Amino acid sequence: MNDPIAYIDRTRDYYLALGYDNPYVWAQFDEVPFSKLKQPLSECRLALVTTAAPYHPDQGEQGANAPYNSSAKFYDVYAMPIEGDPDVRISHVAIDRDHTTAEDKNTYFPLEQLKRAAVERRVGDISPNFYGLPTNRSQKTTAEKYCPDLLTLLQEDHVDAALLVPNCPVCHQSMSLAARHLEENGIHTVIMGAAMDIVEHVGVPRFLFSDFPLGNAAGKPNDPDSQKTILDLALNLLENAESSRTTVTSPLRWSDTAEWKFDYSNPEKLTPEEIANARAEFDQAKAIAKNLRE
Repeated sequence: MNDPIAYIDRTRDYYLALGYDNPYVWAQFDEVPFSKLKQPLSECRLALVTTAAPYHPDQGEQGANAPYNSSAKFYDVYAMPIEGDPDVRISHVAIDRDHTTAEDKNTYFPLEQLKRAAVERRVGDISPNFYGLPTNRSQKTTAEKYCPDLLTLLQEDHVDAALLVPNCPVCHQSMSLAARHLEENGIHTVIMGAAMDIVEHVGVPRFLFSDFPLGNAAGKPNDPDSQKTILDLALNLLENAESSRTTVTSPLRWSDTAEWKFDYSNPEKLTPEEIANARAEFDQAKAIAKNLRE
């Protein structure tokens, strides 16, 4: 299985197996906004946009190898300073927990590599803040609330271009909607992601694809060389793309085999008991998330 995972098909089959008979309809557009950088990247202010959540010790387990934790979700766009060592985590989204430990946040939050690029003058400078975009299945909420709120924050910080890093399948859709909105409003974008079918289904200006388990779009854990390679590929794409829907695939491979691709949300690998447990856990997570929104 050398092809990328078809997450749209995989998640549809998974939720049908759980007993949900209303498959999710993913966003899709024919037209994609695009404009080339107006100045060299070395003169641009770049921003990092993430779907990772700020750590709150009162919201349950959120560390390495944490199970899915809907209590850690957030529902408003946020901005936080890049200074120091920001503590953001991804226990609240549906990453590949069979193959992702989230022990090294540089795999999903490439701020360290972005700071390195600024020191090397690869980019002009970095926005004083990074920005969090909520993960929400509601395309309407994302398009009409989160995307405009994100744009406002980036404009206030005089951002020229944005690097967007999603984690779970819905994260990839949300970031794609954000990339479209930012590009329409004068901020150039590139997505670093691991769900090719979702991003290309929505339609975005620029996409750097890494064929890695979800939660590792910025590189392999504890492997700075891979993290540097992926960030540099994304910056090159941001600077050199000539048209919309430009996808570049990283040459890096997760492992010597593709066996890991058979595990994520694959109902064929679940027993009836495991399916029943997954349905109960999903219903509980939805109830928790609903209470947090109210």
